Amino acid sequence: MAALWCVNLLAGGGGKCAAPQAVSGWSINVEEKMRESYVCIDLETTGLDPKRDKIIEIGAVRVDRGEVVEEWGTFVNPGQKLSERIVELTGIHDAELSEAKSIQELMPELLDFLGDDVLLGHGVLFDFAFLKKAAVNERLPFEKQGIDTLKIARKYLKDLESRRLGALCRHYGIPHNAHRALEDARATAALYQKLVEEFYGKDEAAGEKSMFCPKPLLYRAKRDTPLTTAQKEQLYKLLDRHKLIVDYEIETLTRSEASRKIDQILAEYGR
Repeated sequence: MAALWCVNLLAGGGGKCAAPQAVSGWSINVEEKMRESYVCIDLETTGLDPKRDKIIEIGAVRVDRGEVVEEWGTFVNPGQKLSERIVELTGIHDAELSEAKSIQELMPELLDFLGDDVLLGHGVLFDFAFLKKAAVNERLPFEKQGIDTLKIARKYLKDLESRRLGALCRHYGIPHNAHRALEDARATAALYQKLVEEFYGKDEAAGEKSMFCPKPLLYRAKRDTPLTTAQKEQLYKLLDRHKLIVDYEIETLTRSEASRKIDQILAEYGR
């Protein structure tokens, strides 16, 4: 009987187990040339800038020898309300995040799940940058090698109108529920198998370095510092003076975020 893999459901839920999913068409010859194990990672965020924006959902899928063996997914409380654009894009609502853990609480658990495995992602540096920033903020080491399905697709599927994940899933007939972290991670893992089957070895045959070879992921992140007592007091005074209600938690702001919020209030309402 096949071993079971465990799925950690989104925040607030329990866990369940299901039989592992075999990837069709997996060649033992290809398997021998690839890394034994990797984790496909995907994040949903409040924006595109790791320095300012927040993670709101994480999905991770572990694949070993062409088989999904474990999944990990969770909502993340960003400490602020979501914009209408992000709600519309992801289908995630504030109520779903309110009881979720913060990224600070989740990082040790996530890093334990990722272990020493290679990271796979569609535009993997984007996801790595957000995680690197979160790790640096918690003084946790986070160095990874990665494989990028977006770069592979850009090299070998130049004739396609788009190399976005959704377009590539339609091209290969891969089921996909876009802009949800675990669904995107599953789809990216399936996409990678298709790319391996079709293109693995072609660049090496041409004397080029393999696009399927894991490479170090590099992002220079600077640790955030908490807002100062003076900033906190000034913010509360400004909000009280101008009778303002804000959609973020003051206590979770960084020093730079607090500075921007103070400047915005002063510019719009004065002292």
